[in-house]
Amino acid sequence: MLDWLYEIVAQLIAWIHTGLSTVLPEDSGWAWGGTIILLTVLLRLVMVPLFVKQIHASRKMQELNPKVQALRKKYKNDKQRLNQEVMKLYQENGANPLSGCLPLLVQMPVFIGLFQTLQKISDAKEGESVFALSAEVVSSAQKASIFGAHIPDTFLNAWGDDPKSWTAIVVTGLAVIISSCTTFFTVRASIKRQPVTDDANPMMQAQKMMVFLAPLFGLFGLGFPLGVLMYWVTSNTWTLAQQHYIYKKYPPLGKDGEPAPTAKTGPKSAGSKNGQPPSGTKTKLKKAAEPAPEPDDKPKVVRNQPTRKPRSKRSGTQKR
Repeated sequence: MLDWLYEIVAQLIAWIHTGLSTVLPEDSGWAWGGTIILLTVLLRLVMVPLFVKQIHASRKMQELNPKVQALRKKYKNDKQRLNQEVMKLYQENGANPLSGCLPLLVQMPVFIGLFQTLQKISDAKEGESVFALSAEVVSSAQKASIFGAHIPDTFLNAWGDDPKSWTAIVVTGLAVIISSCTTFFTVRASIKRQPVTDDANPMMQAQKMMVFLAPLFGLFGLGFPLGVLMYWVTSNTWTLAQQHYIYKKYPPLGKDGEPAPTAKTGPKSAGSKNGQPPSGTKTKLKKAAEPAPEPDDKPKVVRNQPTRKPRSKRSGTQKR
């Protein structure tokens, strides 16, 4: 069913390997490792427009988020009407929640195609071709070694071999750990830079799911060929660098649809909190100066009050 996809991936591998074989030994791990890395970079370059479209879709969803929240409050008891109004809002503003998942949807078929191609190379018998790869190219890939591990090697196969190849176990084990960690940090960084509070957004649901699936990816990675793990690590590293550049050029929006404050420019002036003066400093309140008394040029009138003379205790007449 997907043989056409496998043929395309195998043909790309053959072309890139042929080009690298002109400067590197054909059967060396460097030639085959470089082939996988260049294939990953080529595919990620093709997906850059999709990633930019994802950023614009995310910003559009953030701008509409306050209106979506208002609709949730208005139709909180009518889910059917709520879904209709939300979809109407998205259509009127040209927003598509699923457009943010395009890079992931495009990347997964490539991952599956590379996985199947390398798996076929690993299982191929002597003199057997794989899709667009000739028998000679398949044999070269099987012999290629990177730090003692072959491109088709998996951790489980290396552990099950008798005698065990500890070099292959260590190399594939480290590749599994690195791929799992880069997957986790890639998804975590994407969610942190996209503060969309609408839980119904499919993009956010997919990213949150990937955060929880990242540790499980290590368990699946135990059965992935070393070439697939190299592809996954290279792709995650590219994504981290690409996110840093794109989000620096297009800063994420806040919950209210406005540009989120940065460390340099906060929502309020530095040193102030909630409109209050900075802590540790006391504001000096100057009292209003009291008005100076007006000069009184009028002469003061001195009134002579009559003095009361003492009276006699017996007659009550004044004493002389």
